[in-house]
Amino acid sequence: MKAKEILKDLRGKTTQELNVELVNAKKELFNLRFQNATNQLDNTARIKDVRKNIARIQTILTQQEPKDEIKKSKCSREKRKLANAKCTDKSCKCKK
Repeated sequence: MKAKEILKDLRGKTTQELNVELVNAKKELFNLRFQNATNQLDNTARIKDVRKNIARIQTILTQQEPKDEIKKSKCSREKRKLANAKCTDKSCKCKK
């Protein structure tokens, strides 16, 4: 698959699914490195592809973190802080 197709597929997944993908990719990278060390690996370019996929997954996870934190937060003050927004609610009881 091409990079754009991979990204489109990854962005459609939930955080839990991405974490599972990340673990699987890291296991695959470990196995590929082990095969490479024992001269059993035929396609060494696969190591590079897996490393890039791990980076893609981690990037998407990082991009999704603020959204998840905002949803989990109960206090409107914390939500604004996470979203880098200023307080416009006059009825807000938190410190401004």
